[in-house]
Parts: sequence; structure tokens; C-alpha cells
Amino acid sequence: MNKVQVILTLDMENLPSNFAEILKQEQEVVGGWKAQGFLEHLFLRQNKNGAVLIFKDLNEEQVKDLMETLPFYKIKKSVEYLNLIKQF
Repeated sequence: MNKVQVILTLDMENLPSNFAEILKQEQEVVGGWKAQGFLEHLFLRQNKNGAVLIFKDLNEEQVKDLMETLPFYKIKKSVEYLNLIKQF
């Protein structure tokens, strides 16, 4: 099973004034991904400057395309993609 981990870091020093509205939109998009079954996990980072997302059954290009649709993608500081292999 293919898994891709994404580490998203937000630019906390340049948040837009409508951040609360963007957060709500973000939650709706992520909820849709979970409902569709390809977002396996979402972890908020402890210092609240981003998240770690784990996708399943998608390749890295598909994940990149999805990530670009996230409302938070526009206020990102960085995004890192890691292809994972589960060891038994």
C-alpha cells in the first residue's frame, strides 16, 4: 500500500486577517478527503504552526495536486513530501 507523508508548515508571521474563515474552509476540505478514504491521518503539530498528513493509495504527484487545493497552501512556509514504505 502506497503512503505519502506531507509535512506542512505555515507562515505564522504573515497570517491573513481572515485566518478563522480559512481554517473553516481547510477543515471542510480535509474532512472530504477523510470521507473519500485517501487521507489516513492528520496530526496537528504541537507548536500549532502546521500539520502532518498521511495519504494512502495515492502517488506523490496526486498528493501534490491535492495539497495545492488546500486553503492553507496559500499561506505555507514550506511543504515536504515523503514516500513511505511500511515495514512488517
